Amino acid sequence: MRKVHFFIVSVLMLSLSLVVPSAASAAVIGPAGCSARVGTAAAAATTVWMAGDSTMANPSATCPVGWATEFDSLFHSNIVVNNLAVAGRSIQTWLYEGNVTSTIGSNGECVLSSTTYSSRWQQVLTGMKAGDYLFIQFGINDGSTTCPRHVGTARYQELMTAMAQAALARGAHPVLLTAVAAITCSGSTAVKNRGFVTQTNAAGAATGSPVIDLQTLSVDYYNSLGLCPNNGDYTSGPLGQFFCNDHTHFEAYGARRIARLVTGALRTQKIPLADSLL
Repeated sequence: MRKVHFFIVSVLMLSLSLVVPSAASAAVIGPAGCSARVGTAAAAATTVWMAGDSTMANPSATCPVGWATEFDSLFHSNIVVNNLAVAGRSIQTWLYEGNVTSTIGSNGECVLSSTTYSSRWQQVLTGMKAGDYLFIQFGINDGSTTCPRHVGTARYQELMTAMAQAALARGAHPVLLTAVAAITCSGSTAVKNRGFVTQTNAAGAATGSPVIDLQTLSVDYYNSLGLCPNNGDYTSGPLGQFFCNDHTHFEAYGARRIARLVTGALRTQKIPLADSLL
């Protein structure tokens, strides 16, 4: 009888082990499989790294607001935007913060006191993983004739190409952008006013990276809004709604509109990041 009792108990325990998950399985599955989905979502998160100047940077005041500030809200939660754009930077001062001197060398470029990268670029190089994106937009401060901001066209192309190659080496996807336009009018027409377009396209061609021509997109958009001609009053009307009290930087409304131009280009150019747009 004792043997029969032991056999029945063993059968029952075996049956229960097939129905009730182990502690390890429960930790993975969780209630209704939630833990597994959370883990998958975390693993699938893609970071969009942003390198640029004040037209992209997070605001320190009401105005200006960089367009990259508005980027995160346009995507599903699987996309995380890390905006490392900084006001006043050229591509070289962004990369070598503190190590670009005010001296112009014999080659016409600002002399570097050290080739040590800035902490922000080191953060990108350390944190960027396969599947991430790197957006690069400079070309506004770079045109300065004085150091440390001055960057020549050949040097600009060299540095943008190197940044794109660093992303590719990590399995990430570089996206290069021409500089967003300021509002400059020729009569009733908004016109282009930024340089380094040829160099941006060349860096894209050299690395097989998509180039978003944000300068053309922004100028076309300004014309669609009829922002030219204007009397230079940035305190009211469509001009004041879009721009700060200058011809370059954006109010929050303008930043949102520029961000939408960029996401529109993602769709038009069939850049895979567009699949995660809201």
